Amino acid sequence: MFDRDKERIKRAQRAGRVDTLIGEKVVIRGDISFSGGLYLEGRVHGSISAQDPGAVLTLADNGYVEGEVRAPVVVINGELRGDVHSSERVELAGNARVLGNIHYKVVEMAAGAAISGRLLHAETPVVASVPEPEYAPERPILLNTAAA
Repeated sequence: MFDRDKERIKRAQRAGRVDTLIGEKVVIRGDISFSGGLYLEGRVHGSISAQDPGAVLTLADNGYVEGEVRAPVVVINGELRGDVHSSERVELAGNARVLGNIHYKVVEMAAGAAISGRLLHAETPVVASVPEPEYAPERPILLNTAAA
């Protein structure tokens, strides 16, 4: 049992530093604010938000979140029902299930991950309308004159 838990923690540490571990038998009803690395194996009914720019949220394969998530780096391998707002990177592992929109700068998605929502790039520029050309020929211009 302890070897399995140690392996999970090692995987999370490879993704980023783990300062807080919420075990799989823990249920939290309310909002969480964290700094550093948060590794979540349990259930959270409420929003999760990071307080520092280097924060990493890792949702383990048995983890469950019902609420909004805001963190620079979000690694998901469990179930998340709510929107994700990431200023840096979102990683969706093979067991990831997201029911909500994902706002991201960089996204990595493994085979088997499922999203029921929209992927919204954080830096998508607003598309301006294309101005009409000043000169419009009456007949089309042929670019390949060798074939004519």
